[in-house]
Amino acid sequence: MSPMRNSNFSRRSLLRATAGMAAAGTLAACGSNNGRGGSGGGSGTQLTQYFHAYGEAGTEQALKRYAAAYKKANVNTNWITGNNFESALFAALLTSKAPDVFEFHPQLQLVKSGQVADLTDLIDPVKSDFNPNDIKSHTVDGKIYGVRMIDDPQFFFYRKSMLEKAKVEVPTTLDELMEAAAKLTTGKVKGLYMGDDLHSVINPMIWSAGADTLSEKNEIAYHTPGVIEGIKKMRKLFTSGHLLLGAPTESWDPSSLNQGLCAIQFCGMWAMPGIQKALGDDWGVFPFPKTVDSGKQSVYNGGWSMFVNAKGKNVDAAKEYVKWLWIDQKEYQEDWALSYGFHIPPRTSIANG
Repeated sequence: MSPMRNSNFSRRSLLRATAGMAAAGTLAACGSNNGRGGSGGGSGTQLTQYFHAYGEAGTEQALKRYAAAYKKANVNTNWITGNNFESALFAALLTSKAPDVFEFHPQLQLVKSGQVADLTDLIDPVKSDFNPNDIKSHTVDGKIYGVRMIDDPQFFFYRKSMLEKAKVEVPTTLDELMEAAAKLTTGKVKGLYMGDDLHSVINPMIWSAGADTLSEKNEIAYHTPGVIEGIKKMRKLFTSGHLLLGAPTESWDPSSLNQGLCAIQFCGMWAMPGIQKALGDDWGVFPFPKTVDSGKQSVYNGGWSMFVNAKGKNVDAAKEYVKWLWIDQKEYQEDWALSYGFHIPPRTSIANG
Protein backbone atom coordinates (compact mmCIF):
# COMPACT_ATOMS: atom_id res chain seq x y z
CA MET A 1 0.00 0.00 0.00
CA SER A 2 1.43 3.38 -0.93
CA PRO A 3 1.77 6.06 1.76
CA MET A 4 -0.55 9.05 2.04
CA ARG A 5 0.32 12.06 -0.08
CA ASN A 6 -2.60 14.41 0.48
CA SER A 7 -4.00 14.14 4.01
CA ASN A 8 -7.73 14.51 3.27
CA PHE A 9 -7.89 12.58 0.02
CA SER A 10 -5.56 9.79 1.04
CA ARG A 11 -7.23 9.20 4.40
CA ARG A 12 -10.52 8.44 2.69
CA SER A 13 -8.84 6.28 0.06
CA LEU A 14 -6.81 4.48 2.68
CA LEU A 15 -9.88 3.83 4.82
CA ARG A 16 -11.51 1.95 1.98
CA ALA A 17 -8.36 0.02 1.13
CA THR A 18 -7.39 -0.87 4.69
CA ALA A 19 -10.92 -1.83 5.66
CA GLY A 20 -10.67 -4.53 3.01
CA MET A 21 -7.45 -5.84 4.59
CA ALA A 22 -8.77 -5.93 8.14
CA ALA A 23 -9.49 -9.30 9.77
CA ALA A 24 -11.44 -9.86 12.99
CA GLY A 25 -9.40 -9.81 16.18
CA THR A 26 -8.74 -7.95 19.42
CA LEU A 27 -6.22 -5.35 20.39
CA ALA A 28 -3.96 -5.79 23.37
CA ALA A 29 -4.30 -2.95 25.90
CA CYS A 30 -1.80 -0.11 25.65
CA GLY A 31 -1.54 2.40 28.46
CA SER A 32 -2.98 3.10 31.99
CA ASN A 33 -3.11 4.44 35.78
CA ASN A 34 -4.53 7.63 37.34
CA GLY A 35 -6.24 10.93 36.57
CA ARG A 36 -9.78 12.20 37.04
CA GLY A 37 -11.32 15.30 35.52
CA GLY A 38 -14.84 16.64 35.52
CA SER A 39 -16.16 17.25 32.04
CA GLY A 40 -19.94 16.92 32.09
CA GLY A 41 -22.16 19.71 30.89
CA GLY A 42 -25.41 18.37 32.31
CA SER A 43 -26.99 18.38 35.74
CA GLY A 44 -28.32 15.84 38.20
CA THR A 45 -27.08 12.34 37.35
CA GLN A 46 -23.34 11.78 37.81
CA LEU A 47 -21.56 9.38 35.44
CA THR A 48 -17.91 8.35 35.29
CA GLN A 49 -16.16 6.97 32.22
CA TYR A 50 -12.77 5.20 32.14
CA PHE A 51 -10.30 5.50 29.25
CA HIS A 52 -6.71 4.40 28.88
CA ALA A 53 -4.32 7.21 27.96
CA TYR A 54 -4.09 7.25 24.18
CA GLY A 55 -0.71 8.24 22.77
CA GLU A 56 -2.15 10.72 20.26
CA ALA A 57 -2.21 14.36 21.31
CA GLY A 58 -5.66 15.85 21.86
CA THR A 59 -7.49 12.63 22.66
CA GLU A 60 -8.17 13.39 26.32
CA GLN A 61 -9.40 16.88 25.49
CA ALA A 62 -11.66 15.51 22.75
CA LEU A 63 -13.37 13.01 25.04
CA LYS A 64 -13.96 15.65 27.69
CA ARG A 65 -15.33 18.00 25.02
CA TYR A 66 -17.81 15.35 23.87
CA ALA A 67 -18.88 14.69 27.45
CA ALA A 68 -19.34 18.40 28.15
CA ALA A 69 -21.79 18.61 25.25
CA TYR A 70 -24.05 16.00 26.86
CA LYS A 71 -26.81 17.77 28.80
CA LYS A 72 -28.60 14.90 30.54
CA ALA A 73 -25.82 14.05 33.02
CA ASN A 74 -22.50 15.25 34.41
CA VAL A 75 -19.87 12.96 32.91
CA ASN A 76 -16.46 12.73 34.59
CA THR A 77 -13.56 11.27 32.61
CA ASN A 78 -10.98 9.11 34.36
CA TRP A 79 -7.93 9.19 32.09
CA ILE A 80 -5.65 6.34 33.18
CA THR A 81 -1.98 6.68 32.26
CA GLY A 82 0.86 4.18 32.51
CA ASN A 83 0.86 0.49 31.65
CA ASN A 84 -1.76 -1.02 33.92
CA PHE A 85 -5.10 0.14 32.54
CA GLU A 86 -6.59 -3.35 32.67
CA SER A 87 -5.63 -3.97 36.30
CA ALA A 88 -6.75 -0.46 37.33
CA LEU A 89 -10.09 -0.91 35.58
CA PHE A 90 -10.78 -4.36 37.01
CA ALA A 91 -9.82 -3.24 40.51
CA ALA A 92 -12.18 -0.25 40.25
CA LEU A 93 -15.05 -2.44 39.07
CA LEU A 94 -14.92 -4.23 42.42
CA THR A 95 -15.42 -1.03 44.41
CA SER A 96 -18.24 1.42 45.11
CA LYS A 97 -16.45 3.93 42.86
CA ALA A 98 -16.66 1.72 39.78
CA PRO A 99 -17.08 3.52 36.45
CA ASP A 100 -20.50 3.63 34.84
CA VAL A 101 -19.04 3.24 31.35
CA PHE A 102 -15.59 2.09 30.30
CA GLU A 103 -13.61 1.18 27.24
CA PHE A 104 -12.17 -2.30 26.84
CA HIS A 105 -12.21 -5.26 24.47
CA PRO A 106 -14.88 -7.95 24.00
CA GLN A 107 -14.34 -10.50 26.74
CA LEU A 108 -16.56 -13.52 27.37
CA GLN A 109 -15.86 -13.51 31.10
CA LEU A 110 -17.25 -9.98 31.49
CA VAL A 111 -20.52 -11.22 30.01
CA LYS A 112 -20.65 -14.44 32.02
CA SER A 113 -19.98 -12.58 35.28
CA GLY A 114 -22.78 -10.11 34.55
CA GLN A 115 -20.35 -7.19 34.58
CA VAL A 116 -21.39 -5.63 31.26
CA ALA A 117 -24.89 -4.62 30.25
CA ASP A 118 -26.80 -5.93 27.24
CA LEU A 119 -26.82 -3.14 24.64
CA THR A 120 -28.80 -4.97 21.96
CA ASP A 121 -31.68 -2.49 22.12
CA LEU A 122 -29.27 0.38 21.41
CA ILE A 123 -27.44 -1.24 18.54
CA ASP A 124 -30.18 -3.20 16.76
CA PRO A 125 -31.64 -0.16 14.93
CA VAL A 126 -28.20 0.60 13.38
CA LYS A 127 -26.75 -2.91 13.39
CA SER A 128 -26.47 -3.08 9.61
CA ASP A 129 -24.31 0.08 9.61
CA PHE A 130 -21.57 -1.56 11.72
CA ASN A 131 -18.75 -3.73 10.43
CA PRO A 132 -20.23 -7.28 10.69
CA ASN A 133 -17.08 -8.54 12.42
CA ASP A 134 -17.50 -5.89 15.12
CA ILE A 135 -21.04 -7.06 15.75
CA LYS A 136 -20.02 -10.73 15.80
CA SER A 137 -17.14 -10.19 18.23
CA HIS A 138 -19.47 -8.43 20.69
CA THR A 139 -22.34 -10.92 20.48
CA VAL A 140 -22.96 -13.69 23.02
CA ASP A 141 -26.04 -15.92 22.78
CA GLY A 142 -27.71 -13.47 20.41
CA LYS A 143 -27.18 -10.41 22.62
CA ILE A 144 -24.78 -7.56 21.85
CA TYR A 145 -22.49 -6.30 24.59
CA GLY A 146 -20.44 -3.19 23.86
CA VAL A 147 -20.26 -0.59 21.08
CA ARG A 148 -17.16 -0.53 18.89
CA MET A 149 -15.55 2.94 18.80
CA ILE A 150 -12.57 2.39 16.48
CA ASP A 151 -11.02 -0.39 14.42
CA ASP A 152 -7.22 -0.56 14.37
CA PRO A 153 -5.64 -2.79 11.72
CA GLN A 154 -2.03 -3.64 12.55
CA PHE A 155 0.68 -4.65 10.12
CA PHE A 156 4.33 -4.09 9.26
CA PHE A 157 5.63 -0.65 8.30
CA TYR A 158 8.94 -0.46 6.46
CA ARG A 159 11.46 2.11 5.27
CA LYS A 160 11.50 1.90 1.47
CA SER A 161 14.98 3.38 1.17
CA MET A 162 16.48 0.85 3.59
CA LEU A 163 14.99 -2.12 1.76
CA GLU A 164 16.08 -0.74 -1.59
CA LYS A 165 19.64 -0.14 -0.36
CA ALA A 166 19.87 -3.69 1.00
CA LYS A 167 18.17 -5.09 -2.13
CA VAL A 168 15.43 -6.67 -0.02
CA GLU A 169 11.98 -7.40 -1.42
CA VAL A 170 8.85 -6.98 0.72
CA PRO A 171 8.51 -10.30 2.61
CA THR A 172 5.52 -12.56 1.92
CA THR A 173 6.58 -15.49 4.13
CA LEU A 174 7.96 -15.68 7.66
CA ASP A 175 11.17 -17.20 6.28
CA GLU A 176 11.56 -14.18 3.98
CA LEU A 177 10.92 -11.85 6.93
CA MET A 178 13.70 -13.55 8.89
CA GLU A 179 16.07 -13.24 5.93
CA ALA A 180 15.12 -9.58 5.47
CA ALA A 181 15.76 -8.84 9.15
CA ALA A 182 19.25 -10.29 8.80
CA LYS A 183 20.12 -8.32 5.66
CA LEU A 184 18.73 -5.07 7.07
CA THR A 185 20.66 -5.24 10.34
CA THR A 186 23.66 -2.94 9.97
CA GLY A 187 25.60 -1.11 12.69
CA LYS A 188 23.13 0.61 15.01
CA VAL A 189 20.12 -0.29 12.84
CA LYS A 190 18.19 -3.48 13.53
CA GLY A 191 16.24 -5.13 10.77
CA LEU A 192 12.99 -5.60 12.66
CA TYR A 193 11.05 -4.38 15.70
CA MET A 194 8.02 -6.27 17.06
CA GLY A 195 8.18 -5.31 20.73
CA ASP A 196 10.33 -6.83 23.46
CA ASP A 197 8.29 -10.01 24.00
CA LEU A 198 6.66 -10.48 20.56
CA HIS A 199 3.24 -10.51 22.27
CA SER A 200 1.70 -8.22 19.65
CA VAL A 201 2.40 -10.63 16.79
CA ILE A 202 1.34 -13.94 18.34
CA ASN A 203 -2.21 -13.89 16.94
CA PRO A 204 -1.13 -12.88 13.41
CA MET A 205 1.47 -15.65 13.46
CA ILE A 206 -1.27 -18.16 14.38
CA TRP A 207 -3.65 -16.89 11.69
CA SER A 208 -0.87 -16.86 9.11
CA ALA A 209 -0.26 -20.52 9.90
CA GLY A 210 -3.83 -21.28 8.83
CA ALA A 211 -5.01 -21.81 12.41
CA ASP A 212 -7.04 -19.79 14.91
CA THR A 213 -6.94 -18.98 18.61
CA LEU A 214 -10.33 -20.55 19.38
CA SER A 215 -12.74 -22.78 17.49
CA GLU A 216 -16.44 -22.08 17.01
CA LYS A 217 -16.97 -24.07 20.24
CA ASN A 218 -14.54 -21.77 22.11
CA GLU A 219 -11.95 -24.54 22.32
CA ILE A 220 -8.21 -24.08 21.72
CA ALA A 221 -7.55 -24.19 17.98
CA TYR A 222 -3.84 -23.37 17.69
CA HIS A 223 -2.34 -26.79 18.48
CA THR A 224 -1.34 -27.41 14.86
CA PRO A 225 1.92 -28.38 13.15
CA GLY A 226 1.95 -25.03 11.35
CA VAL A 227 1.77 -23.05 14.59
CA ILE A 228 4.47 -25.23 16.17
CA GLU A 229 6.72 -24.54 13.19
CA GLY A 230 5.91 -20.84 13.50
CA ILE A 231 6.87 -20.78 17.18
CA LYS A 232 10.22 -22.37 16.33
CA LYS A 233 10.82 -19.72 13.68
CA MET A 234 9.88 -16.93 16.07
CA ARG A 235 12.28 -18.32 18.67
CA LYS A 236 15.06 -18.40 16.09
CA LEU A 237 14.25 -14.83 15.09
CA PHE A 238 14.15 -13.68 18.72
CA THR A 239 17.66 -15.02 19.39
CA SER A 240 19.11 -13.98 16.03
CA GLY A 241 20.36 -10.55 17.05
CA HIS A 242 18.38 -9.00 14.20
CA LEU A 243 15.48 -7.76 16.34
CA LEU A 244 15.38 -4.40 18.05
CA LEU A 245 15.00 -5.18 21.76
CA GLY A 246 14.88 -2.66 24.60
CA ALA A 247 13.75 0.18 22.34
CA PRO A 248 13.23 3.65 23.87
CA THR A 249 9.48 3.45 23.15
CA GLU A 250 7.01 0.57 22.95
CA SER A 251 6.11 -0.94 19.61
CA TRP A 252 2.75 0.87 19.37
CA ASP A 253 4.80 4.07 19.05
CA PRO A 254 6.39 4.48 15.57
CA SER A 255 9.39 6.44 16.91
CA SER A 256 11.82 3.54 16.42
CA LEU A 257 11.00 3.37 12.72
CA ASN A 258 10.89 7.15 12.32
CA GLN A 259 14.29 7.60 13.99
CA GLY A 260 15.98 4.89 11.96
CA LEU A 261 16.49 2.42 14.81
CA CYS A 262 14.90 -0.31 12.68
CA ALA A 263 14.00 -0.88 9.03
CA ILE A 264 10.70 -2.71 9.65
CA GLN A 265 8.28 -2.29 12.57
CA PHE A 266 5.00 -3.96 13.51
CA CYS A 267 2.59 -1.19 14.47
CA GLY A 268 -0.96 0.07 13.92
CA MET A 269 -2.76 2.24 11.42
CA TRP A 270 -3.06 4.98 14.06
CA ALA A 271 0.64 5.72 13.51
CA MET A 272 0.33 6.66 9.83
CA PRO A 273 0.05 10.46 10.25
CA GLY A 274 3.15 10.53 12.45
CA ILE A 275 5.09 8.28 10.08
CA GLN A 276 4.15 10.38 7.07
CA LYS A 277 5.17 13.56 8.86
CA ALA A 278 8.55 12.11 9.81
CA LEU A 279 9.37 10.12 6.66
CA GLY A 280 7.43 11.72 3.81
CA ASP A 281 7.05 9.04 1.14
CA ASP A 282 9.79 6.79 2.48
CA TRP A 283 7.53 4.09 3.89
CA GLY A 284 5.07 1.35 2.99
CA VAL A 285 3.12 -1.43 4.71
CA PHE A 286 2.65 -5.18 4.33
CA PRO A 287 0.55 -7.80 6.20
CA PHE A 288 1.96 -10.45 8.51
CA PRO A 289 3.51 -12.94 6.07
CA LYS A 290 2.61 -16.60 5.72
CA THR A 291 3.97 -18.57 8.67
CA VAL A 292 4.11 -21.76 6.59
CA ASP A 293 3.44 -22.56 2.93
CA SER A 294 -0.07 -23.79 3.73
CA GLY A 295 -0.94 -20.58 5.59
CA LYS A 296 -1.93 -17.14 4.38
CA GLN A 297 -1.04 -13.51 5.05
CA SER A 298 -3.12 -11.88 7.77
CA VAL A 299 -3.90 -8.49 9.27
CA TYR A 300 -4.65 -8.03 12.97
CA ASN A 301 -7.71 -5.85 13.53
CA GLY A 302 -7.70 -4.44 17.02
CA GLY A 303 -9.60 -1.54 18.48
CA TRP A 304 -11.51 -0.31 21.51
CA SER A 305 -15.16 -0.61 22.52
CA MET A 306 -17.42 1.12 25.02
CA PHE A 307 -19.19 -0.95 27.69
CA VAL A 308 -21.78 -0.15 30.36
CA ASN A 309 -21.19 -1.41 33.88
CA ALA A 310 -24.22 -3.62 34.54
CA LYS A 311 -23.51 -3.46 38.27
CA GLY A 312 -23.34 0.33 38.36
CA LYS A 313 -25.76 2.68 40.10
CA ASN A 314 -27.00 4.39 36.92
CA VAL A 315 -27.25 1.69 34.28
CA ASP A 316 -30.11 3.26 32.29
CA ALA A 317 -28.49 6.71 32.34
CA ALA A 318 -25.17 5.19 31.29
CA LYS A 319 -26.80 3.36 28.39
CA GLU A 320 -28.49 6.58 27.30
CA TYR A 321 -25.13 8.39 27.31
CA VAL A 322 -23.41 5.61 25.33
CA LYS A 323 -26.21 5.68 22.77
CA TRP A 324 -25.97 9.47 22.48
CA LEU A 325 -22.20 9.56 21.97
CA TRP A 326 -21.28 6.33 20.19
CA ILE A 327 -24.42 5.75 18.10
CA ASP A 328 -26.16 9.09 17.55
CA GLN A 329 -23.26 11.59 17.32
CA LYS A 330 -21.63 10.65 14.02
CA GLU A 331 -19.69 13.92 13.92
CA TYR A 332 -17.93 13.04 17.18
CA GLN A 333 -17.39 9.45 16.06
CA GLU A 334 -15.67 10.61 12.87
CA ASP A 335 -13.63 13.17 14.78
CA TRP A 336 -12.50 10.49 17.25
CA ALA A 337 -11.45 8.11 14.47
CA LEU A 338 -9.71 10.52 12.11
CA SER A 339 -8.54 13.63 13.96
CA TYR A 340 -6.14 12.02 16.45
CA GLY A 341 -3.98 9.43 14.80
CA PHE A 342 -5.74 7.41 12.11
CA HIS A 343 -8.35 4.71 12.77
CA ILE A 344 -11.16 3.05 10.81
CA PRO A 345 -14.63 4.10 11.98
CA PRO A 346 -16.63 0.91 12.63
CA ARG A 347 -19.71 2.55 11.09
CA THR A 348 -19.84 1.90 7.35
CA SER A 349 -21.66 5.17 6.68
CA ILE A 350 -18.79 7.11 8.29
CA ALA A 351 -15.95 5.08 6.79
CA ASN A 352 -17.40 5.50 3.29
CA GLY A 353 -18.61 9.07 3.78
